[in-house]
Amino acid sequence: MYSYLQTLEDSDTYKKQAAPEVIWRLGSEILFYHPKSNVETFNTFADRMKNIGVLNYVKISLQHALYLMHHGMLEDANRNLSQAETWRYGEKSSSQEILINLVQAYKGLLQYYTWSKKKAELSKLDENDYAYSSATQSMLSDSWKTSVNICGLIKTPGVWDPFVKSYVEMLEFYGDQDEARKILTNYAYDEKFPSNPNAHIYLYNFLKKEKAPRAKLLSVLKNLYQIVPSHRLMLEFHMLLRKSEKEELRKLGLKVLFGVLDFAGCTKNITAWKYLARYLRQLLMENRLAWVQEEWNSRKSWWPTFHFSYFWAKSDWKEDTDLTCEKAFIAGILLGKGCRYFRYILKQDHQVLKKKIKRIKKSVKKYSIVNPGV
Repeated sequence: MYSYLQTLEDSDTYKKQAAPEVIWRLGSEILFYHPKSNVETFNTFADRMKNIGVLNYVKISLQHALYLMHHGMLEDANRNLSQAETWRYGEKSSSQEILINLVQAYKGLLQYYTWSKKKAELSKLDENDYAYSSATQSMLSDSWKTSVNICGLIKTPGVWDPFVKSYVEMLEFYGDQDEARKILTNYAYDEKFPSNPNAHIYLYNFLKKEKAPRAKLLSVLKNLYQIVPSHRLMLEFHMLLRKSEKEELRKLGLKVLFGVLDFAGCTKNITAWKYLARYLRQLLMENRLAWVQEEWNSRKSWWPTFHFSYFWAKSDWKEDTDLTCEKAFIAGILLGKGCRYFRYILKQDHQVLKKKIKRIKKSVKKYSIVNPGV
C-alpha cells in the first residue's frame, strides 16, 4: 500500500485517475482483515475516501454500508445509504443511475429485514388484539417502502436475486400472486437480463406452489436444464418427463439422467442412480434399446473409468452398499458381466445383501445391452 501511494506522483493522467479507487479497494481489504483494525478506523478511512474523486462517492458509500451491515450496524448502514441516495454532481449524476438504484435497493433490503422480523412476531399475536392491528399497519408501511426502493433496480437488467426474492415474498404475503408471477417471469425470460439459473428456480418453485399445469413446469425446468444440467431439480425434471405421453419427452428424461451423472459432484447421488436403474429397466422392457445405446455411445469411452473402475467399486462398497448395488446393476447393463465394478460386487459375501446381489445378477443377464437376449 505504501509503495502504491507513489502512483499519485506519476505523470500518467490515467494512473492518477485510477489511483483513488485502487487505494480505496486495497485499503478497505487491509482494514477488513487486519487484526488491529476496528469499525471506527474503517469509518474514518471510508469517509475520507468518499471525497477523493466524485465518481467514487456512491460506490464507496455502498461498500461502506455493506461493511456496517456485516458488523450488525443496520441503522448506521441505512444512514450511509440515505446520504448516498441524495448524491448529485451535475452531469455525472446520470452515469451513476444504476448505482443509485442499487443503493435504494439495499435500503429496501434493510426495510425487508425489519418487515420479516415483524412478520415473525405477528404469528405470535392474537388477531383480535390491538397489537396485531398495529403491527400489521407497521408491516404495510415497511412493505410499501421496500417496494418503492427495490422496483427501480429489478427492472434494470442484472442479477438481483436477494432483492427479487424479498419483494416476491412480500407480494405473496399480501396475496398479489399475479404481480409476483409477472416479476418472476420477467426476471427469468427477459432477454435483456443475463442468463441466471436462480431466476428459473424461483419461477419453478412459485409455479409449483401454485399447482401450475405440468407443461408450464416442464418449460421452466427445460430452460434450467440448458443452463445447469447438473442441478438437483433435474431429478424432478426427469420424473415429469418420464410421466409424459410424448415419446420425445420420455427420451429426454433418459438424457437428463445421464447428463446429471456426467458431473463429478453428482457421482454419489444415490437418487440419480436409482432413477437411472429403474428407467433403464423400464425402457429395455419396452424395447427402447436404441434410446439407451444413443446415450451410452457418447459415454462408453470415459464413463467406465469415471464411474465403474475397480477403485470405485472398492471405495463405494466401503462407503455406501446401497449406492454400490444400484451402480453395479447399471454397470452390468451398460458394460456386461465382464465389467470389473460388477464382478467386484458379485464376489462380496454380504449376508444382508445376498438376495439383492443375486437379483442384480439375474437382471443384468436379462437386460444387458452388451449381449442383448443372453
